[in-house]
Amino acid sequence: MAALTPAVPDKAEILPLVETTLAWDLRGPHLPSIVVALNMVEKFTEFGRAAADDLRTGCLSIPADSEAGIGAQATLGQAAGLLYLSPPHASQELAAHRAQNLAHLVHRLVETAEEVRQEQERSAGGNPQHARGERSPLTVLSPRESAQRERGGNGGDDL
Repeated sequence: MAALTPAVPDKAEILPLVETTLAWDLRGPHLPSIVVALNMVEKFTEFGRAAADDLRTGCLSIPADSEAGIGAQATLGQAAGLLYLSPPHASQELAAHRAQNLAHLVHRLVETAEEVRQEQERSAGGNPQHARGERSPLTVLSPRESAQRERGGNGGDDL
C-alpha cells in the first residue's frame, strides 16, 4: 500500500537543492518557474519540519543556557514562523523568494543540529538516542541503510 504522505527528503538530497536555490538571482531576468519554486518550497518545508522536530528533541539533552542551546532556540523560533506559512501562489517572484528564505532556514537548521550534536558530546550524559545508535532525520544514510530502512529494518544498527 502506498504511503499517504510523501517521504521527507534526506539531508543528502536536500543540501544540493539548497545550494541551487540560494544561487537564484531574484533580481535578474531568469527566475525559476513558479512550479519549480513551489516544488522547492514544498521540499524545504517537509525537510525543515522534520529537522526542527529533531532539533527540538536534541535540545532536551543539552544545557538550555549553552551557546548551542541558545542558538537552537533562536533557529527554532525562526522555523516556527516560516515553516507553517501557506505556500505563496500570487507570483513567480514571491514563490522564488519564499523558496530562498526556506533554503536559508534549512541550511541553518542543519548547521544548528550539528552544533547541538557537538554540545551533546561535550555535555555529561550525552544523548540517549545517540547512545542506543538511533538515527536522526538529519543523518545521511548509506544506500544499503536506506534500503534496509525502507524494508522496515533499523538501518543496520542491530544491538
